[in-house]
Amino acid sequence: MDYGKTLQLPQTEFPMRGNLPKREPEFVKFWQENNLYEKRIEKRSSENAPLFVLHDGPPYANGKIHIGHALNKTLKDIIVRYKFMEGNNVNFVPGWDTHGLPIEYAVLKESGEDRANMTPIELRRKCLEYAKKWIAIQKEDFIRMGVIGDWNNPYVTYDKHLEARQIEVFGEMAKRGYIYKGKKTVYWCANCETALAEAEIEYKESKSPSIYVKFPVRDVKNLLPEGVSKEKAFAVIWTTTPWTIPANQHICVNPKFDYVWVHNKDADEYYLMSKELAPKALEECKVENYEFAGRVMKGEELEMIEFSHPLVTDRVVHVLEGDHVTLDAGTGCVHTAPGHGSDDFNIHLKYVHAGKIDAEVICPVDAKGRMTKEAGEELEGLLVWDAQGKEISLLAHAGRLLGKKSMRHQYPHCWRCKNPVIYRATEQWFASINDYRDAALKVVNDTKFIPSWGHDRLYNMVRDRQDWCISRQRSWGVPIPVFYCEDTGKPIITDETIASVKAWIEKEGSDAWWTHSAKELLPEGFKSPYSGKSNFRKETDIMDVWFDSGSTWNGVVKQPREEWKGMSFPCDLYLEGSDQHRGWFQSSLLTSVAVNGKAPYKALLTHGFTVDGEGRKMSKSVGNVVAPQTIINRYGADVMRLWIASSDYQGDVRLSDKIIKQMSDVYRKIRNTYRYLLSNLYDFDVEKDAIPYNEMEEIDKWALLRLEQVRDQVTKAYKNYEFHVMYHVIHNFCTVDMSAIYLDILKDKLYEEVPNSKERRSAQTAIHEILVTLTKLMAPVLAFTTEEVWQAMKHTSKDEKSVHLENWPEAKPEYLDEKLEEKWNKRLALRGEITKALEEKRKLKEIGHSLDADVTVYAKGEAYDTLVEMEKELADFCIVSTIKVEKSDDEELKVDVKISTREKCERCWKHLPSVGNDEKHPTVCARCSRVLKEMGL
Repeated sequence: MDYGKTLQLPQTEFPMRGNLPKREPEFVKFWQENNLYEKRIEKRSSENAPLFVLHDGPPYANGKIHIGHALNKTLKDIIVRYKFMEGNNVNFVPGWDTHGLPIEYAVLKESGEDRANMTPIELRRKCLEYAKKWIAIQKEDFIRMGVIGDWNNPYVTYDKHLEARQIEVFGEMAKRGYIYKGKKTVYWCANCETALAEAEIEYKESKSPSIYVKFPVRDVKNLLPEGVSKEKAFAVIWTTTPWTIPANQHICVNPKFDYVWVHNKDADEYYLMSKELAPKALEECKVENYEFAGRVMKGEELEMIEFSHPLVTDRVVHVLEGDHVTLDAGTGCVHTAPGHGSDDFNIHLKYVHAGKIDAEVICPVDAKGRMTKEAGEELEGLLVWDAQGKEISLLAHAGRLLGKKSMRHQYPHCWRCKNPVIYRATEQWFASINDYRDAALKVVNDTKFIPSWGHDRLYNMVRDRQDWCISRQRSWGVPIPVFYCEDTGKPIITDETIASVKAWIEKEGSDAWWTHSAKELLPEGFKSPYSGKSNFRKETDIMDVWFDSGSTWNGVVKQPREEWKGMSFPCDLYLEGSDQHRGWFQSSLLTSVAVNGKAPYKALLTHGFTVDGEGRKMSKSVGNVVAPQTIINRYGADVMRLWIASSDYQGDVRLSDKIIKQMSDVYRKIRNTYRYLLSNLYDFDVEKDAIPYNEMEEIDKWALLRLEQVRDQVTKAYKNYEFHVMYHVIHNFCTVDMSAIYLDILKDKLYEEVPNSKERRSAQTAIHEILVTLTKLMAPVLAFTTEEVWQAMKHTSKDEKSVHLENWPEAKPEYLDEKLEEKWNKRLALRGEITKALEEKRKLKEIGHSLDADVTVYAKGEAYDTLVEMEKELADFCIVSTIKVEKSDDEELKVDVKISTREKCERCWKHLPSVGNDEKHPTVCARCSRVLKEMGL
């Protein structure tokens, strides 16, 4: 079947008139009306072509696309288009991430409603409407950019098929023992009232109080200096979060550091500190009159000695060993509140498991970030940030505040609401990364990374990652499919329960979790494995959105919907920004390795961020944001696509009005090359008029030689995803090889010779092949322009009616004639010297057009031999009226340029002796006279 031959192309005026903002939407409509994407799939399926699968990382459906989206989707589109032309069956299924906090937050903010006054189903339905609205807007923008894909059947994470496949992933991980519930210290956004993952944290500079606090000695064995009473001795800690002092349970020291007692002579007090950090700490506390007392002790000697909490005097504070203690700042005695710090929690748990301490984790802060009764009457009900000052006052009043100042430092903030977050110990669901970390690291080593530094980035992140907190305290998302036995409180996850929940979600979507009771969702007659009874409740948390997107490989690639044909697992490529090493790249890896034992991708390609012309981050407040819609409306999508292709995207990509204007100028040069090639083929039929290669003129063979070299370089650049290399090769070919050399030389032959002369047909044969090849080479990038060129061309019966249904240009090694290349490199080098001499005369205004010049070239040796060999065509080669070659005895090359005094042929503009020799054509030269006669004029 001849796919694409039935396409009805829109009519065009004189070809290549530009005006991309107006013309490009016509091609979008043409592609849609003629089902171009489906025809591509049909064509490759009929050929049983190999698959190439690029799984689209889903953008979030909550606002207009920005230039980063444009960069990402265009890079993907260039690859998809190239891989199809290369001969692959490429089904690109675009996707969207739709669940979780960002949309919930936006819906509540827009509506002004209180989450507490809405049922989960009411909130979920508003969130669904919001997501669908932005998907439609973003989809329209992506299509307008020229991105090709299955836009009629995109994937969305609220789709019940994907939700069911996600439940399947969760269930399989739970079955293998990778899912557990436990109390841990996690990032917590009090404003959004939910736990956050590391990937949902961004750091900003904040101003915080910096305090030094004294902990009274309780029992330090025999470690005090001789004669010092314990009433005068304290351990001194440093913290920038005074609100966590009520949760303090321990002090950590590094077992390898040196510690000393410092005697504050003025206060007659003794402070336990790191010997190295003590001078700086005392300076900040304005303690000037001091001395070291007693002997130097290693941190390991201090383990399990006891101090008292500075305010809760009956609370015993043990000294524990911790390798996380550093000498960067503070006192070397680290304030340890397991309820509000990850390292703190892990150290606490280690000592509990070792049986050395027996204490519950204290966390006197609720979900809204308010201090609870456990923090004390004075602090109860205060937001943690408001409690800071009060806590400092309490410490000062109790005589436990040694020093105070303020400092600026990087502090974690919520990626959505932009408010500072806290660490908070809560009951959460986790994926135990430790259980299969080694397997994940091996898979990282087996993955191809572009650029190569991506390997170390992802490897180190997986190596250092803590267990993944996958639960979120929201309503808009995929539920954690866990039931609790009401009689024992124990969680239940079995093959039966997972299969039942999955079936409900496949049928009704994740709303089923909220619209049906636990009894309805569970298999009929299901009994608790713990109590044997049928009393159950459902988990109220949803899964982290990174678990949603990190499971899409299962619903899109491994087990696709029927519409998504041509998928294979693992897929060939993931392509996202460098921030996704800690985001989607990693979450996809962790879920897939846990379930499949391998990554969902064979290769990872990373691009940088878009920044302004000076390398600064784009920001609305700075006013340096350049929106893709603005570029497209002013210059057209192809100019934006060319800018993206021209950028070395592996680093940050610069963009400004000036940069895009420069790219518009480059685009115009490439477009004008197409126009010129097209305009000289109006009377050429390749099936009738083409000249065999071995009969072509040498200059045309040279042009085809350069074309084949360009084809090879460009093909390698596409294969290596080095689009900026491709851009420079094409740009150089158009502006130098074509415009400045070949096409410039051909003008006389194309315009002045008899239309069907062999010389002219030879040139047209080369031009036609250059046009076809150049159009195909640029089709992945200039999607609209190359389609316009293709429409304006004359075609053979073998050609597809759309360039985007064509195959990649085949290699023609017969064009790579080394002797010809060497010969013409010499000729072009000499032509460059002659052209330079002409340009100097033009600047001096001694000549106007180069045809006004008569040139004499004095040369010797190889230069002389080369010039004499082509003396007959040398004038045309250098675009002058006449040129003489004289042998020189001294100079290698000398060019003498004089203005011609002969008459000018009004047809070819050359100043030649033969002008006026023909009485019938007295104003033209002999060659033009002959042509006119042959043409019957």
